[in-house]
Amino acid sequence: MLKFSSWRRPPHETLTLTSPILSIFRLLTQSPPLPDHIHDPPFSLTSNPKDNVKKKKKKKKKENGESKKGQTFPFKSDLPFDFRYSYSEANPSVHPIGFREPPRFSPFGPARLDRKWTGTAAPAEEVVDPAVVSEQRKAVLGEPLSEDEIAELVERYRHSDCSRQINLGKGGVTHNMLDDIHNHWKRAEAVRIKCLGVPTLDMENVCFHLEDKCGGKIIYRNINIILLYRGRNYDPKNRPVVPLMLWKPYAPIYPKLVKPVADGLTFEETKEMRNRGLNSPPVMKLTKNGVYVNVVERVREAFRSEEVVRLDCTHVGSSDCKRIGVKLRDLVPCVPILFKDEQIILWKGKNGEEHDSQH
Repeated sequence: MLKFSSWRRPPHETLTLTSPILSIFRLLTQSPPLPDHIHDPPFSLTSNPKDNVKKKKKKKKKENGESKKGQTFPFKSDLPFDFRYSYSEANPSVHPIGFREPPRFSPFGPARLDRKWTGTAAPAEEVVDPAVVSEQRKAVLGEPLSEDEIAELVERYRHSDCSRQINLGKGGVTHNMLDDIHNHWKRAEAVRIKCLGVPTLDMENVCFHLEDKCGGKIIYRNINIILLYRGRNYDPKNRPVVPLMLWKPYAPIYPKLVKPVADGLTFEETKEMRNRGLNSPPVMKLTKNGVYVNVVERVREAFRSEEVVRLDCTHVGSSDCKRIGVKLRDLVPCVPILFKDEQIILWKGKNGEEHDSQH
């Protein structure tokens, strides 16, 4: 048999093939290290020390500007009345018996107002002459509007699609609303105010505080719609300073509205009056955020024939029920004797019986 001898490459051929590879490997291993700047990203410019100085100067200028703006505090307002959260729904003659938060926490913010917060109001420090205030308001209002001018303004602003509208809710005429009215007066001669909820029980009170606190004049009123005119000589650049409340303060604690035993009645008579009121048909049914303009007259008419009256306030809310009871107590007048399951029971009281006997 034939024997196959193992084939091998000649030694000179292996040297010729491997010699270039070895030379390259030696060059790479024995070459000096590459400089560091080769690994830098492209187009990386070196920072100029002058630019850093300019940036520092700009930062200092900004800091100085912020400090100057901060020096405007505290606000100084020349308005001649005490600042309250609500002007139409608060009664200054009734003093609270406690507070739900410390009176030192002012809703205007710390050190933002030159008046001290007492828990319910920020009283004015300087006493202003009412005659001077009335003269200034007359100067802003100018000459009275003619009938044609009033008709033109009413036609422009009385419609529901008016963009210059402010909604007045259960808070009534609030402090921040004054600033909203002046902001609308920058670009419009009048503002449309739509009133809903508890304040509509006494629209005369709402109209008085709007004119008294803003300085304008009401030129139109229809049920719960009010148009407030700014005046002929009103200058937006010289508008009064109205510092804003940063949050709504907690309502203070007042004495109980309903006593266990009504004044002028015994315990058994009070219990009998409450049961009679719960079983009687309601005079009217109130809705949430409704218009309560005719409620006072309806209750007065019901008291001519009934001694106890019930108002159905389903879905109105317990807080609004108590607000309605307080308003009716002063406007009718009457005595609230029960708030239960969103039902208001009113008794006309001894004074109402004496008034009916005289007539």
